[in-house]
Parts: sequence; structure tokens; C-alpha cells
Amino acid sequence: MARIQKTSPGAGSAGKPAGSRKPAKRRIQKPRATAPTPQSTNSTKLRPTAPIVPPQSVAGRALTLVVAIMSFLACLTVGAVSIVWDAADAWQNDLVREITIQIRPVDGIDMLREIDKAVALTQEFPGIGAVRALSDAETKALLQPWLGEGLDLEGLPVPRLIQIIVDDPGRLDLIQLRTAIGDNISGASLDDHSVWTARLSAMAGAVVLSGIAVMALVLASMILSVVFATQAAMAGNRDVVSVLHFVGAEDTFIAREFQRHFLVLGLIGGISGGLCAIACFVLLDMVTRQTTGQAGSDQFSALFGSVSVSLPGYLGVFGVVFIVAVLTALTSGLAVKAHLAKGD
Repeated sequence: MARIQKTSPGAGSAGKPAGSRKPAKRRIQKPRATAPTPQSTNSTKLRPTAPIVPPQSVAGRALTLVVAIMSFLACLTVGAVSIVWDAADAWQNDLVREITIQIRPVDGIDMLREIDKAVALTQEFPGIGAVRALSDAETKALLQPWLGEGLDLEGLPVPRLIQIIVDDPGRLDLIQLRTAIGDNISGASLDDHSVWTARLSAMAGAVVLSGIAVMALVLASMILSVVFATQAAMAGNRDVVSVLHFVGAEDTFIAREFQRHFLVLGLIGGISGGLCAIACFVLLDMVTRQTTGQAGSDQFSALFGSVSVSLPGYLGVFGVVFIVAVLTALTSGLAVKAHLAKGD
């Protein structure tokens, strides 16, 4: 019988023994790429660069307060100059539009007839609006503060006054009117208040010059404060400035950083001082309106009119705030460049 040869179950089809078969290779799965989480992205971001000068330092707060005080004083000066200038301008306009004829008593001359002649003569000139002779009661009221009550004008050589309102000062010839009054009216003289107008102009000019001088002193004090604060900031950030120089930063870059810092301080201080000054102006206007009718208030209003800052005064306040901010930035930049130049 033929022998049937048995093969093992693990034998290959070629008749190779089971032990000689190579083991199968395993597939290694690569890990899938996952989307980064928000926390991982935030951790990889670069931190924002910190400013060279600390914005909330004690010196910065003190300088802001100093700039605010200086700006407040400068704005008050602008408001005071505006009030006085407006009052002087109103006085000058009133004096230009009002002239006076004075008739002194002369022996043998009828005073009433001379007054009528002066009124009629004045009304003939172009540019004249109204001509009015002051009554006896008005004359007594004018003399009462100096001579007391119960005056007898008949027994005193009191001159009489004629008030003239000028409608158009450009059309009126004062020289011709003065000559006509002196030639035709006995004891008469014309007063165009030119002396008072010149004095008011001089006073207004002196007030303006004084205000400019005060503002110059205030701004000079602020500039010195900014210089000292800049030097202190440079001394406190000496290591940072040295590192910036080491990595190649130029002096203009460092000065620009300091200028930006002090510009913000100047704006904050200037706006704060300007707002405080505007609040004082509004409060002063309210107080003067509420105290109208009292003796002191009426005398003050008679000198300066309605005590309120006009539009040019408020525009001057905004101008002061702008000047303070610009001067603060420029001064700090120049101080930084000078300090760096010394260090080099």
C-alpha cells in the first residue's frame, strides 16, 4: 500500500517546515494631528512689550498734578484778561459814542438860552443821534456824593451839562463841532473823552502784558518741572536704556518713547486744569447773576459789566491746554536727547 505522508498544519504549500516561516510585520499608526486649544495658542503668543517709562509711577502722578495746577493757573489768567479786555472795549465804545458839552456860568449871560442854542447847534451836525440837556435833578444827583443833599444850584456856580449820543462816529467832525461850540456859545466847551479813552487803552494793554507775563512764568515753571521729572525717569530706567543701546536702539527711538509718555501726562494734566478753570468761570457767572441788586455786585458790574468769560476766553483755555501738552512733549524729548548726549 502506498503510504500517505502527513503534513503538519503549519506547513506551507511548498512543503517547507513550519518553523522556517517569517513572522508578519505590524503596522504602526501615526498619531493624528489635533487642533491647538485656545490655552495652548495663548501660551505661545508673545507678550506685549512694556513701555520704557512706567505709566503709573509716583513721579508720573506727581507731574500730572503739577501740570494740572499750572494749566489751571494759566487758564485763569486767560479768563481774567478776557474779562478785563471786554470791559475796557465796552467802556471805549461807550465813550466814543457819547460826548459832553459843558456850559459854565458867565455873568450877564442867560444859562437857559445858551443851553437851547447849544442843543440846536449840535443837532445840525451829521452823525449826531440824540442831544439832551441834564435837568436840575440829574445835576444834583451827580453832585450829591461830594456836596451832600439840599443843593441850591442857583447860588452855586455849577456848570450845566449837555449829553450827546453819536450814531455814526465816522461822519461826525469833532474839530468842526468844537470850533462851532466855542465860537457861538458863551462859556461852552466840548469834551470827547479822548483822555479817558487813551487811559483805558493803556490800562487794557497793561493788563494784557501782565497776563502774558504771568502765563510765561507759569509755563516756565512747568517746563522746569518736566525737565526734572524727565531726568528722574532717565535715572530710574538707566538699565533699560543701556540694554536698548546694547541691542542697537538709537537715541531718537528712546526720546520718542519718552515724548509719548510725557505727551499723555501733559494732555491729562492740561485737560484737567482747563476743565477746572471752565467750572470756575461758570460758577462765577452764576454767582454774579444771583447776587444782582446788591451794593457790591452792582459796583462790580458797573466796572466790568456782566462778569462772564466770552467765547475768545474759552478758546484761549483750549489753546492753553494744547500749548501745555506740546511743551511737555517737546521739553521731555530735548531733555532726553541732552541726557543721552552727555552719556555718550
